[in-house]
Parts: sequence; structure tokens; C-alpha cells
Amino acid sequence: MDANENSIKLYYNTEVEKLQMPEYGRNVLKMVEQMKSIPDRGKRTAQAAAIVKVMERLNPQVHQQDNYSQKLWDHLYMIAGYDLDIDSPYPAPVPEFVNSRPEQIPLNTKPIKARHYGRNIESILNLIASEPEGEIKTAMIRSLAIYMRQQYLIWNKDTVADETIFQDIERLSGGRVKVPAEVELTKISADSTFARPGMNLNYGNRNNNRNNRNRKNGKKKQQ
Repeated sequence: MDANENSIKLYYNTEVEKLQMPEYGRNVLKMVEQMKSIPDRGKRTAQAAAIVKVMERLNPQVHQQDNYSQKLWDHLYMIAGYDLDIDSPYPAPVPEFVNSRPEQIPLNTKPIKARHYGRNIESILNLIASEPEGEIKTAMIRSLAIYMRQQYLIWNKDTVADETIFQDIERLSGGRVKVPAEVELTKISADSTFARPGMNLNYGNRNNNRNNRNRKNGKKKQQ
């Protein structure tokens, strides 16, 4: 007896057709292919509805999407290669629309004049420069100066003079925004803490709260 007669043929994914929707597996693809071969349209539609229920069980996270029922039927069409003649409860998806790439979002490649302030500062300065002179414009300049000082201290731990912030406002605006002489910034508390984006500011507070609770519990046990 030839040894090859008792050998088992192993099939690898690299040898078979690539799945359009891998999350549903190859068995669903086989069900879809069998369903497409059913000559009666009514029975074919009923079998398609049964396959959609199987797909829903295999991919339960689809419920998190809006109109998930229509999504499942769209996936059925995609698995079938959009070659599906059934009475679907939803319009058949268009392959050109499904496979189209989203429009590319244009990036602002204009260099930032002062990175520690961010790009939006320039837009705010343009807005302030267009405002007429008066109390509202002065209040806007003062609020912006306070914010810029905060951003400055996030990236530079040393103190900063108000005059430095005022000079940056005039420089970044190209001289279009002049800080009025009467503008003064509030004093910064010595306990103020400024951290860079992404740092956990509450870490120290949580430790302090935990230590305070431990002290209170210790006093209760002593009593």
C-alpha cells in the first residue's frame, strides 16, 4: 500500500482565497457560496437571513455601531463579492463607495513661531488684532497674556516676567497687537504647579490623600 494513500492533506491559509471579512471566518464564506447556488430566490433570501444571524453571533461587537443590522447585511454582500441576488431589507452597498479611500486631510505645514505657546496662539492674535480698541480688546489681551504665561511655565520652570509675555504678544502678532500700559497680570501662587501635557497632575494629590487616610485610621486604632 502506498504511504501517500494514508497521508492527510493539510491546507494552509496561504493556499486558499483571501477572506474579505476575516472576522467571520471561512465557514461563513462557504455558507454564502452554498446560499448563492440555491436556485429559488425566496429560499436564497431566507438562507441569507439565517447567515446574517450567524454573523451577528460571531461578531457581537457590531452592536456598538449605529444601524448594526444594515452593517451585517453590507458585510454579507462584501463576503459574497457583491454578487448576491436576494431580497435584502436594505439597499445593496456599492463597491466603489465601500472601497473608496477617505479624502486626505490637509495638514498645516506652516512652521510655528513659538512652539511652547502652540499654533492656536497665532489665530487668537489675528482675532484680537481685528478687534476695535476698547475695554473688550484690552480684556482679551489680558486673558491671552495669562494663558501664554501658563504655557510658558509648563515648558520653562523658571519664573517669567510680565514684560516678556507682553513682548511675545507684540512679536508674534507682527506688531499688530499692542499691550496697553495699564494691563497687569495676577500674581502666581507659590504653590502653583504646571505640568506638561500627558503628565498626571493628580498623582501627588492621591498620595497625599492616601497618607491622610492612613493617619486618621492610625489615630482611630489608638483610641
